This record gives sequence, structure tokens and C-alpha cells, in this order.
Amino acid sequence: MNQNTDLLTLRSVSKSYGTVPVLHDIDLSIKDGEFLTVLGPSGSGKTTVLRLIGGLEPLTAGEIRLDGQDISRMPINRRPFNTVFQDYALFPHLTVSGNVGYGLSVRHVPRKEIAGRVAQALDLVQLGLFADRFPAQLSGGQRQRVALARALICQPRLILLDEPLAALDLELRRQMQEFLKSIQREIKTTFLFVTHDQEEAIGMADRICVMQAGHIRQLGTPHELYYKPNCEFVARFFGENNLVAGTLGPVQGELRSIDTVLGRLVCSIAGQPHLKAAANGAKAFAAFRPETLRLAGTHDATNHFTGKIADLAFAGSSTVATVVAGEGVAAPRLRLRFPSQVHGSALKSGETVALSFAPHEGHLVLA
Repeated sequence: MNQNTDLLTLRSVSKSYGTVPVLHDIDLSIKDGEFLTVLGPSGSGKTTVLRLIGGLEPLTAGEIRLDGQDISRMPINRRPFNTVFQDYALFPHLTVSGNVGYGLSVRHVPRKEIAGRVAQALDLVQLGLFADRFPAQLSGGQRQRVALARALICQPRLILLDEPLAALDLELRRQMQEFLKSIQREIKTTFLFVTHDQEEAIGMADRICVMQAGHIRQLGTPHELYYKPNCEFVARFFGENNLVAGTLGPVQGELRSIDTVLGRLVCSIAGQPHLKAAANGAKAFAAFRPETLRLAGTHDATNHFTGKIADLAFAGSSTVATVVAGEGVAAPRLRLRFPSQVHGSALKSGETVALSFAPHEGHLVLA
């Protein structure tokens, strides 16, 4: 395994159902041994990408290459991939062992070998004591682990996971997120994970592919997408960015100003040459996270503005305030997140506060 090597490549892949296009000229490379998450809202095309890779749907155009070889028309049973579905797709009449070993039995693997490999797979997913139970006797998390063991046992090059945690409750989802990532690191198999949950994507993925309306909007590490979204959609969809519209001003080294209804703001453009090259006066957004926005003193001259607290929401260790910065319906509504123990009891709805953020904590997004 070499994470610098592309395992699977999609080249100019498109998909239409009749006259309705759902994927538009997709280019995507999946590296050997990585955990890649495809993230997007409903209807973005993320599950279609998974189904095309798995051979569950035919391509309309383009090609899919595995180790450089075109597999676009390879039958599903010959592709070295396995899929874990949201509904688990377990056979109710088979035991846990029967479900896990099913893929080997249809390949006519000797029974003794099947028994040994089933035991290994169940030990890997910590279900060795449940081999003789039926799916109806298992919890949702246990059924999900059975489905994972069934996918792992045939030693696929790639495991496709189609929103496999969506049906689980919050605490169990978190446990399964940690479990899936630990399994992936242990066996070093490539995972392609589809979800609409940003928190799930951030916590599990080596890289994230953000999709909208059949297009890939951005591909990068969780850190890159969180701090340097490359378009308005990613900035709004991925995390909790405050976005304030404006027009670009002068470049100052690795910083650039933007004129907004809050006044002139200054944000980082480090590592983003397209923002440095954009023309003065171009429409853009200043973007800054709720946790980087802070209560300011009169000495804060850069990125300093005032607003009125419209709402306070206690969230345990942190409190989220909605602040209206200005007058009228067009006034920006900003989110401010701060430790509850620091300011939680001191701030009140209706109070006017001074806010600021550091230039290196803000970034720019072209409109």
C-alpha cells in the first residue's frame, strides 16, 4: 500500500437518467489506503458516484480506472470492491457467521477455510461471541459491524460505505465512527465513505470531496476545507462560517482587504493565489468562524464592529450567540461561539457588543 499512489481514478465521468443529468464531468482520484469521504446534501450526486464505482449503475460517459486499467464495463461480480449499505442488507434467515461467510461460499471457498476466515473477521469487529445469533437478535451497531465484517472478509481493494451510520442514534454513531476509522487504519484497506454529515466527515476522513448538484466543489483535507473553503457553497455547507458580502480591495502581502457593510475588513489569502490575482472591486465574501469571533475592546482597530445580541443558545461547554450587526433586514446575522464559563452568564439578549477577529483568522471566498 502506498498512499501516494492512485488506486482508483474517475475521468470525465457523467451520469444521466433519461434526459436528467445527475453527474457532470467528474474527475476524482482515490489514493491507495486512504479514507476518502464524499460529502454533500441530498441530491448532490454522492451516492451515484459510489454506485458507479461499485458497478451498480452504468456510466453515461467517461471511464473508471483501477490501477490504471479501465474497469468501466467490468461486471459487478468481478470488481474487487465490497459495499456496506445504510440498511445493512443482512439475510434474516442466516446467522451472523452465515451472513459474514456468504461471499466466500458463493465463491466455492472450502468450508474449513470459510470457518477460519469468518472467525478472524468476527474477532476484528469484536463480535466473536455472536457468531450463532441471527440479525434480529442484534442491536443496530452490532448489525452494522456484521455488515462490515461481511465486506472485509473477501479482502477487497476498496470498501464502499453508503451512509452506513445514518440509522444509528447519536452516541452509537460516534462510537461507530471511531470504530470504523480504527479498523481502516488496522487493515489499511481503502475506504470510500458517503455521508451528508459534516461532523462525521471531519472526524473520519483523510480527505473530503464536497459535492453539489452533480459537481465536485472542493477536494482536500478536513483542515483545508474548514479553514480555506474555495467557494461560497463550501463555506456555507462545511461548518459554521459567518459570511459577509463585499468587494475586494488592495493586497497587502498575505492579506487582502474587503469593503463590506461592517466596514473595511482584512483577511488572509495565504496559499490562495487566485484570491491575490482577483481584480479590485470583484465581489467576494469575508468568512470567519464563530469561534474566532471574539468580544472586542476599544483597542481592537482591525476587523472591529458592533452588533446587538438577538439570541443566546446554551450548548454545554460553549454558548452560541446570534448577533445582528447593523440595521434593517439586510444587516448580517453573525454567530459567535464562546466558552460558557467565560461570558455565558454576563451577556444578555438585546445587549450591544463590540466584536472583532484577527486577520489571519478570516479568509476570503469569491462570490
